[in-house]
Amino acid sequence: MIDPFGRRVTYLRVSVTDRCDLRCVYCMGEDMHFLPKADILSLEELERLCGAFVRAGVRKIRLTGGEPLVRRGIMSLVDNLGGLVKSGDLDELTLTTNATQLAKYADGLAQAGVKRINISLDSLDPERFQAITRWGKLDQVIEGIMAAKAAGLAVKINTVALKDGNEDEHDHLVDWCGSHGFDLTFIETMPMGEIHADRTEQYLPLSLVRSRLESRWTLTDIDYRTGGPATYVRVEETGRRIGFITPLTHNFCESCNRVRVTCTGTLYMCLGQNDAADLRAPLRASESDHLLEAAIAEAITRKPKGHDFIIDRNAHPAVSRHMSVTGG
Repeated sequence: MIDPFGRRVTYLRVSVTDRCDLRCVYCMGEDMHFLPKADILSLEELERLCGAFVRAGVRKIRLTGGEPLVRRGIMSLVDNLGGLVKSGDLDELTLTTNATQLAKYADGLAQAGVKRINISLDSLDPERFQAITRWGKLDQVIEGIMAAKAAGLAVKINTVALKDGNEDEHDHLVDWCGSHGFDLTFIETMPMGEIHADRTEQYLPLSLVRSRLESRWTLTDIDYRTGGPATYVRVEETGRRIGFITPLTHNFCESCNRVRVTCTGTLYMCLGQNDAADLRAPLRASESDHLLEAAIAEAITRKPKGHDFIIDRNAHPAVSRHMSVTGG
């Protein structure tokens, strides 16, 4: 799949549910209304959809949510997609999770062929963690993270940089990740969905985060890439990597190789644009995949050059849907 700007699309992010068992202050409102089950693709439909993308040239799939591990029966999808990795039809199957359910699933993920996962963790202070997530329990998340490590999964911690929220913990997070052999990625808050808060009060540019880290740590730019939007440095003192995802201070669209499908079968060609394609209708219209494959091919011809993310006190979110709808 080649988009209008010559970029090869090889990376699919699939949201398996819009539901989550946390309510992070930068991601969701506290009182969320989730989709009715009838609107959501079955696990069998999600597998069929993924298969169509793999045949079209996708080599990496990331399962997201909401929180993917709260989807009932999720391991059947993981196991079946893992079979594509074992057969060589797919290079990698990965997962983004908040780790609340990970202690239960870590061994199964590893057995299915998942080699690495991304885990959201914005604070190592129990009270602050609960405040950011609204009702999360840090000890439950740490238990999940350590279960993933014990299962042999490579762990990358994702931390949203929050002004006056966790900026005094960034050094601690670098140190903690280094001691456990984890990579760490900092992410700027993204203007997606109404959250009943002013994102200008949350926004912390990662240029400032990096300059502060450099007062304690030796950071060396490296060419490491995972297929995602992060740029990486090596922390010489720990030997681990730090990634920076900067949709606001540095547009990362020029090398975009990914598209996103929601749990309803809506294909977004860009995280920060509203243009989308309905894949549920062609998926359900025929037992054959020819309509689905045609819809995917047509949608790729509309993949835009880049997103329109801005942080502006007077502006509405760049897109109205929450990140939990599109998938992280």
